[in-house]
Amino acid sequence: MSVLTSPPTSSGPGEKISRRRGWRAKAAGVVLTALAVTAGVASPAPAADNPYERGPAPSNSSIEASRGSFATSTTTVSRLSVSGFGGGTIYYPTSTTAGTFGAVSIAPGFTATQSSMAWLGPRLASQGFVVFTIDTITTSDQPDSRGRQLLASLDYLTQQSSVRSRIDSSRLGVVGHSMGGGGTLEAARSRPSLQAAVPLTGWNLTKSWSTVRVPTLVVGAQSDTVAPVASHSIPFYTSLPSSLDKAYLELRGASHFAPNSSNTTIAKYTLSWLKRFIDNDTRYEQFLCPIPSTSLSISDYRGNCPHNG
Repeated sequence: MSVLTSPPTSSGPGEKISRRRGWRAKAAGVVLTALAVTAGVASPAPAADNPYERGPAPSNSSIEASRGSFATSTTTVSRLSVSGFGGGTIYYPTSTTAGTFGAVSIAPGFTATQSSMAWLGPRLASQGFVVFTIDTITTSDQPDSRGRQLLASLDYLTQQSSVRSRIDSSRLGVVGHSMGGGGTLEAARSRPSLQAAVPLTGWNLTKSWSTVRVPTLVVGAQSDTVAPVASHSIPFYTSLPSSLDKAYLELRGASHFAPNSSNTTIAKYTLSWLKRFIDNDTRYEQFLCPIPSTSLSISDYRGNCPHNG
């Protein structure tokens, strides 16, 4: 930084006044510069726009990958140690350096157990979620019961589980297949504080979900003969409020049981939906809006873009 000296004297009064004014202006400029430099050094780094972001910036390849950037571990929960649902398996990021995580419970379908959805647990957990694939009390439990069990499992996860300190209890979601998918809608209607719901080839005798306030991605299968999209997934989607962040994804040529084995399309859009609404991570908006085009794997996609949440 330059050092100022006193203004030089001059023989003429006009020249003297002019030089004095110039010196004062220069001095003021140096002081302001010094203050700015000092402020710049002292100011803390700005906080992240979204403190809930977890993991690196996403790409199409990263959301289609079978594993994300987080190493994961599992813990088994015996049905004998819980009430309100049938136990299950918790998949969670091993490291806690990123902070707490959002959490998701996943319910199986009619006659099925948690093993039918086990592929999705580590896949989502490795992207930065705590994931609970649950068993139901009985394999014949209906959607309304499965919805209550999803909520009971989230309560256990956040209040009693061994990983509860890793979870942000304000950022929760539900996923389910078939009657478990119908259960996700029941859970979303019952607990509007949930951040996201994803029914996968859902089945439910109730067709109107106009009171749901949870951002919902409805996934149907074009060739589903158990829960045909015309009488299940599409009515579910169209009955959701028009003001709600919602989408309908139809899997081209897929059967009702598409969610029971590793499926890249299901995984990438479920992940993007959960990231966008549980983590409020707008980096994932690019995969949801503009609305994805039909393709070899997608026969129909509908939604309201851009999203509000």
